[in-house]
Amino acid sequence: MDTDALVIGAGPTGLALACALRDAGIGVRVLDKATGPAVTSRALGLQPRGVEVLDRIGALGFLPDRGLPVERVRVTVDGHPLADLPLTRSTRLAGPRALLMSQADIEEGLRKRLHDLGGAAEWGHELTHVALGTDDVIAHFAAGAVLRARWLVGADGAHSAVRKATGIAFPGTPLVERFLLADVHAELDLPRNSTHGYLRGARLLAAFPLPGGDVWRLMAPAPPELPVDATSIQIVDYLGRRLADEAHGRITSVKWVSTFRIQRRLADTYRRGRVLLAGDAAHIHSPLGGQGLNTGIGDAENLAWKLALVIRGRADDTLLDTYGAERRPIAETVLETTSGLTQTMVGDTRAARFVRDRIAVPLMNTTWLQRRIAEKSSQLQVTYRRGPLGDSPLHGLLPGSHIGDRIPDRACVRADGSATRLYAELGPAWALLGDAALAPVAAERLGDVVALPCDGESQLIRPDGHLAWHGTSHAALLRCLDAVLDAPRAAAA
Repeated sequence: MDTDALVIGAGPTGLALACALRDAGIGVRVLDKATGPAVTSRALGLQPRGVEVLDRIGALGFLPDRGLPVERVRVTVDGHPLADLPLTRSTRLAGPRALLMSQADIEEGLRKRLHDLGGAAEWGHELTHVALGTDDVIAHFAAGAVLRARWLVGADGAHSAVRKATGIAFPGTPLVERFLLADVHAELDLPRNSTHGYLRGARLLAAFPLPGGDVWRLMAPAPPELPVDATSIQIVDYLGRRLADEAHGRITSVKWVSTFRIQRRLADTYRRGRVLLAGDAAHIHSPLGGQGLNTGIGDAENLAWKLALVIRGRADDTLLDTYGAERRPIAETVLETTSGLTQTMVGDTRAARFVRDRIAVPLMNTTWLQRRIAEKSSQLQVTYRRGPLGDSPLHGLLPGSHIGDRIPDRACVRADGSATRLYAELGPAWALLGDAALAPVAAERLGDVVALPCDGESQLIRPDGHLAWHGTSHAALLRCLDAVLDAPRAAAA
């Protein structure tokens, strides 16, 4: 066996998964067909949940110093400011602030964390074929290399070779045929703690500040008059004219230009035998709302602790079925939300634009909608209470935290009396908040469990920050772990 886990794709999802597995002591290799790391900024940064994920896997590092805190979304319609949406409004979710930054910076932070854990991305390896076995997966590469692994994860993007090689369907539909994107240096008198949207009839322009003093990302649907085979010069010329008309700005130089089709697609399944999908290989959607990268690294964190337990022999591989059962509904919600946002903002018809300009945008100034948008986009509302490891749906009618819910970060005290944070202890470890005597009970089944003594009912927190169990009884804790791990079959294996 060449490795326990073979990850195809060295983007944010694959790197986050590799970091979490390496930290758990699992052998992992990360291969990518590219010749080296990307230097362009594709995704626009981290939502609050993305910040929390990187914190728990130890990869946040220098990223807060490079990112721009996002404080507002401003929308102008026909030259008139109509909406000013603050993103720093306090919510009940108690999470960090979002950060605008280059995806290249996020990947650099993840590669540094992987290097610190003794791993590295391997470049120039194009997957051509996958052979599924009962106890292994054999991956074939274009240069002739063949690797054998116990498990293979496709984190290789929208055109995933892993997904295609295993025959997993990827149904969906295009939303916008051509979308323009450019990272530019610009003379632009706009606040850099905000994102800016300009709506004028059927035309849309969005401007996002990026680290670098005068660096901005410009995005717009392609107008009908722009040639299908438009050159970079033509694209920048159009974006520059729109920027001048709407914000009285001027592009001074260009870093990167691209066009792409916005699509909505979701894999039929996240698992086929010993092959699993994560990130854009499993789901793609509109970039509006900034959910893609964050959903992908959320997939990675969820999968990592489950795969680690299976590889260590502490859980039956049926635990991996809960990965898709928990994460696929999250992707469905993201696809629905981002598709709705895209269709609203693009305004394909005159009636749609009337609703957008006269109703939807002005409503963004209302407190209740501002709070709802902030909570929804943060991904801090993610819960698995209705999944196979969660409470009965009926429990969701009762107040308080339920099994499967996210548990916010909090100040804690270790068993030796030293101060710490909950998220500083999670990943790859689990945490037992409450009766310290229960920690060894959980550790016997799970491995690494940190005791964080406190008053009240005890809570067992998963490495991804979600509640696995709460109560006071040793026997009840053991029953929960038996159900999660399928311990009798795992022991027999």
